[in-house]
Amino acid sequence: MMDWRTKLLDPTPQARQDYRSLVTPVYRGSTVVFEEQAAVTDDWRQAENGYSYGLYGTPTALELASRIAGIEGARESLIVPGGQAAIALIYLSYCQAGSHALVPISAYGPNKAMAEGLMRGLNVEVEAYDPLIGAGIADLIRENTALIWCESPGSVTMDIQDVPAIVVAAHKSGVAVALDNTYSAGVMFDAFAHGVDVSMQALTKYVGGHSDLLLGSVSARDDAAYGKLGPIYQQLGLAVSPDDCSLALRGLQTLAVRLDALERATLRVARWLKEHSIVDEVFHPALPDCPGHEIWKRDFTGSTSVFSFTFKESVSAEKAKSFIDALNIFKIGMSWGGVNSLAVIYPDLKRPNRDFGGRIVRLNIGLEDTDDLIADLEQAMQGL
Repeated sequence: MMDWRTKLLDPTPQARQDYRSLVTPVYRGSTVVFEEQAAVTDDWRQAENGYSYGLYGTPTALELASRIAGIEGARESLIVPGGQAAIALIYLSYCQAGSHALVPISAYGPNKAMAEGLMRGLNVEVEAYDPLIGAGIADLIRENTALIWCESPGSVTMDIQDVPAIVVAAHKSGVAVALDNTYSAGVMFDAFAHGVDVSMQALTKYVGGHSDLLLGSVSARDDAAYGKLGPIYQQLGLAVSPDDCSLALRGLQTLAVRLDALERATLRVARWLKEHSIVDEVFHPALPDCPGHEIWKRDFTGSTSVFSFTFKESVSAEKAKSFIDALNIFKIGMSWGGVNSLAVIYPDLKRPNRDFGGRIVRLNIGLEDTDDLIADLEQAMQGL
């Protein structure tokens, strides 16, 4: 008879296994048990070849990956620990020592920090370019250009890029195009219909939706992109938490209704700010004077919750800070895409031929009552 100590460690399920639920189970585990030695493998292609090790994702992670790939129209998606990990995976999959890459000036700050730090250290030159360059990107492509990044809208200043024109120029020279598609939640802009090779998201933002998880996704257009990304994904050991994946799967269920509500509320706040006497500019892609607005109308199906505005020069940088500190409903914090409204100043934001003087504010509009949000902004502006 088996000793009770051994019984405690027997992994064979004892309960019935025909339970069906609307919720994807949370599978935690590292070791995968095989039926026979001949079946043992160590392969990251678990979606095709079966499970081999928890590092490459449990069924919870692969379910999330499959659903992200489905809504983006991707060949396959890989789930990684965060948006920054997604950026690193793409850089390291396409660039090697001696490579040249292009990134828009308006890109996410940590992307540019990685370009100047890790990639420079690996002898990869990453050159910044004007996000509104469009087809003119062709003039910047070199023989050793391996990757062109796009991010549309751009961080903080919300510049809309002509991604299709950039893709055409890049593909003529055999260069891959990667897109940070976080703003669009992978659905407001169809990356693969517009020719992009790799699309990434910080699932932390809209898919998670509640500021309580850190995840990213990297989605491949085709077998070629998938084959580039997979081996590096395996070598970097980009394991993700099945619990976070479960939260992201739950977030997907309410993504559509949240995006609809956030778009309506954000547009109302942006239009209110546009008319305010001490506001100089509002950077929201749905507004006609936002850089690249006509391209946004052509290529996007909607807008989301994050945008920026600048105070007029009569408002000093110190007064702009006092405005932030006076807010009550808006919380001071980084990130966006959650249910809470956030505000933050970018005092050192750098753009060619433009000094914002510490007067540019980025807002994330949440799900609070819009009248309350406007009233909070108004009271914080009193006396500026």
